[in-house]
Amino acid sequence: MGPYFRFRRAVNWINLSTPLGLLIARIGGATLHKGELGLVYAHGYRLSFPIAGAFTVGNVVLTKHPYGYLSGRLLLHESRHASQYAACVGLPMLPLYVVSVLVSVLTCGNPATYNPFERLADLDDGGYARVPPWWRRGRSRGDA
Repeated sequence: MGPYFRFRRAVNWINLSTPLGLLIARIGGATLHKGELGLVYAHGYRLSFPIAGAFTVGNVVLTKHPYGYLSGRLLLHESRHASQYAACVGLPMLPLYVVSVLVSVLTCGNPATYNPFERLADLDDGGYARVPPWWRRGRSRGDA
């Protein structure tokens, strides 16, 4: 593991986001595994919220799917979220993320397209569709 990932891991422990992620994993009945990029994988998460295929809290990536699901582009997407926790000084990211989801839903009906956290983590890597805002739907090119 490189120095950047060691630094991110330390910051996310200090800012309490990783301990919160571990608590959520325990409450959700997930099995923990040491993962790549300084992350902890929590497979078999049993709670129905949130509805995402995977979500990250600190350096903990939680998923309802079995071991092996977190790989490739999805893993890079979730790793970027771990970096966002470090940049947002930890727990303040949670309310900021919720507000970003609400803005995105109001803009286009999709929780990710206009969510800056998802955009910065790369929507395509996270498997999210790019949905136009409601005011641009149904317009043909010649309507402008």
